Amino acid sequence: MMESESLKDKKLQRILMGNEAMARGLIEAGVTLAASYPGTPASEILQAVPGFARETGVALHAEWSVNEKVAFETALANSMSGRRSAVSMKQVGLNVASDPFMRSAYLGVKGGLVVIAADDPGPHSSQTEQDSRFFAMFAKIPVLDPSSPREAKSMVGQALRVSEKYEIPVMLRPTTRVCHARQNVPLFRPQNLERPARFEKNPGRWCATPQYLRELHRLLNKKIADMAAEEEFFPILTPGDDTFPGVCIIASGVALAHTWDLLEEMDLLRRLDLYQVTMPYPLHRDFISHIKSRYQKVLVLEETYPVIELQLVLDQVQGRINRAVPGEGELTPEVIRRVLEGFLNLPAAAAPTLPGGEATRPTLCAGCAHRAAFYAIRETFPEDIFPSDIGCYTLGLNLGAVDTCHCMGAGISQAAGFYHTYAAAAEKVPAIVATIGDSTFFHAGIPALINAVLHGARIMVVILDNSTTAMTGHQPTPEQGMTAAGGQAHPVHIADLVKACGVGFLKEADPYDIPGFVSLLKEADAYCRGENGGVAVLIAKHFCILDREARKSQEILEMCVTEDCTGCRHCLDEFECPALSLDEATYQVVIDRARCIGCGVCVHVCPAGAITASPKKEQ
Repeated sequence: MMESESLKDKKLQRILMGNEAMARGLIEAGVTLAASYPGTPASEILQAVPGFARETGVALHAEWSVNEKVAFETALANSMSGRRSAVSMKQVGLNVASDPFMRSAYLGVKGGLVVIAADDPGPHSSQTEQDSRFFAMFAKIPVLDPSSPREAKSMVGQALRVSEKYEIPVMLRPTTRVCHARQNVPLFRPQNLERPARFEKNPGRWCATPQYLRELHRLLNKKIADMAAEEEFFPILTPGDDTFPGVCIIASGVALAHTWDLLEEMDLLRRLDLYQVTMPYPLHRDFISHIKSRYQKVLVLEETYPVIELQLVLDQVQGRINRAVPGEGELTPEVIRRVLEGFLNLPAAAAPTLPGGEATRPTLCAGCAHRAAFYAIRETFPEDIFPSDIGCYTLGLNLGAVDTCHCMGAGISQAAGFYHTYAAAAEKVPAIVATIGDSTFFHAGIPALINAVLHGARIMVVILDNSTTAMTGHQPTPEQGMTAAGGQAHPVHIADLVKACGVGFLKEADPYDIPGFVSLLKEADAYCRGENGGVAVLIAKHFCILDREARKSQEILEMCVTEDCTGCRHCLDEFECPALSLDEATYQVVIDRARCIGCGVCVHVCPAGAITASPKKEQ
């Protein structure tokens, strides 16, 4: 009733991105603490929370935590005190938070705790296309699977209610297409739950040692069994006629939305039974027997792993397991159409003709200081080893200065591993230069740095400090001393942390000065190879050039390519600035004035000295 009434009043609706819709849902549901670490496709959830809180007059604590584990534990403490909480992250962030996530299923919560794990089928911007619903099933934590921004917003409140009823965290698992889609959603007044913060001491629960865990596990199993009997989560049926007797489709998430649209387009909607599963784990136990008794042929469409399919355990089911549905990749409408045609024995429609065009590989922005740092590294150590990390600077691989990219913080650990490998083999140890971003250093680089120092690794670590979390939307790092709401906080400086880790060589420089940075790299390498050498750290500090305010302080130079250009392509192939290109007619380099920001770095790159820079004249 409440939702239908709101839909009549356009003032109570707003077109929101899926992530914004979930943020609004958190505010409306009475959440008092929201924590996150940025990661696509989840970044905009917490980003939108402070704005909705100000708009509605809600007081809450919102924070960008240093990593997902810390974010989870912070939100969990709020829930243990009886107040509603939320933590959001991308799917690989759940790997980082897995320790508290797993244990919280046993210990439970008091106030509701919703864990928003945004998955990235495809993947579009991730190291894996893992399915967080499998993680939920592994941990024995219920999971809700929205198919649209409006449904995702509604499920926030539903998750918190279930969380409090069963005293267990509940996962909400949107995917990229839900997170970044936009839809008109109803807006309601936030709930004022007026709950005091009351942490009730109970060591047998909150400090549960092995003697308590068997009983807690038994209670957890009972909670899951009880949830599997909730009528609220019996899959929703859109009934069909008798065109396809004994046949049904079961779908969840965005796969359900695409399937609905395709069946309508193919004039098959309501010609066969279609079920929407909103809670894929635990799957309603009566639904399993219902499907077994009524259908001889069943298709399951879900992203990305066979979570529903495995719980059905029926011979008549087709899906990921028997390869009726591809075992990898996003279930786009084109993919689902082919699956439907095969499942229903329909003639295959002609494949759509896509417009052609030359693919352009992604590259660092024109003027990006990371490009200068990578160029200096490669020029100084042309044949050596360059482990790196997760961030926009992973694009250093285009410059030949990134050899590994595994997971957050792994660049430093792998650099140490490479050192010990060569040293133990009694071979000449190459120069090993690890690169890591400033936000990633706070997230997972500090333990790796401590470990490298402790075990005597003779490696160089270049911390690429551009004063922001650039790849995910420019969230502040701890060094900026800024909260998620934009307020002042106590800054934590990278150099202080590096010194505290026991590093014996620490220098800071602007990589725009390529000759100076090359000189520092050589000095760092000499330290590593010296009698008392160890880990050497360089902080390559220059603000992200997408920061408009910071750019005002940077001198803009007038760049020019002279007739001395030989067309050697060194600046194009080894530096790859998108503002530089080759004129095929003159076989000389030209500068794209629309892209060039006048940083002047390419002056140091041209072997012929054919690129010049001069102060830009006032317009």
